Amino acid sequence: MVKRTTILLDDDVYEMLVRESIKRYGTTRALSKVLNEIVRKAMASRQELLELIYSDKIVNVSEEEFSKFRRELGKRLTNR
Repeated sequence: MVKRTTILLDDDVYEMLVRESIKRYGTTRALSKVLNEIVRKAMASRQELLELIYSDKIVNVSEEEFSKFRRELGKRLTNR
């Protein structure tokens, strides 16, 4: 079901939506569709990240192993 609402957009956000609407659909009349697509994608990405963070991990790493890895990585980054 479609809901109608009023939102206030900053000028730069509105201009980005207009450009994206023209790019995707060749018209500015698709602003709602573009905004819905962008919000859905952002929310899905956030949900995927949360699932990754809170999921069971495949590998168990000890604190000592992690510290060793971190030191080695730090050395490699500083030697660049």
